[in-house]
Amino acid sequence: MRKKTIEEYVEVIFAIQKIKKIAHTNDVALSLEVNPASVTEMFGKLTDEGYTYYEKYNGVTLTDKGRGMAIILKKRHETLKHFFEIIGIDEKIADDDACKIEHNVHPETVDKLRKFVEYAKKENSCNRWLDHFKYFDKTGEFIICTPDEDLDCPIHKK
Repeated sequence: MRKKTIEEYVEVIFAIQKIKKIAHTNDVALSLEVNPASVTEMFGKLTDEGYTYYEKYNGVTLTDKGRGMAIILKKRHETLKHFFEIIGIDEKIADDDACKIEHNVHPETVDKLRKFVEYAKKENSCNRWLDHFKYFDKTGEFIICTPDEDLDCPIHKK
């Protein structure tokens, strides 16, 4: 079984369980745009791997192992999405890209990005460098200014 496939199923089951407590074949099939028979087969495999509890005709729920994976994936997705938004990516595109990348990124990379996002949020009041990056992104013009040079800065003019 491919890691990405496992992760996608676990994420969808987790999201459905937040609303319904039990994920049913048709719910998962609709969400993943796959055949219900494929979902039933996957439920059996996920149960064999210890990610879910599956009872035929009753649906599936995540085990502690499955919930743990889902929580890690959710945090990974949020980190990537926030990073993309910080650098100016549209929210929808950031969400879509995070979905694609979250299954292929190394945990060390995610950890560094998480720290970057946390730092950028905490330092929001003095993120001159981020303002400058956004200006560079729009204009291609590289600028540096300090608070003493605000009068000459196209971004921070008072």
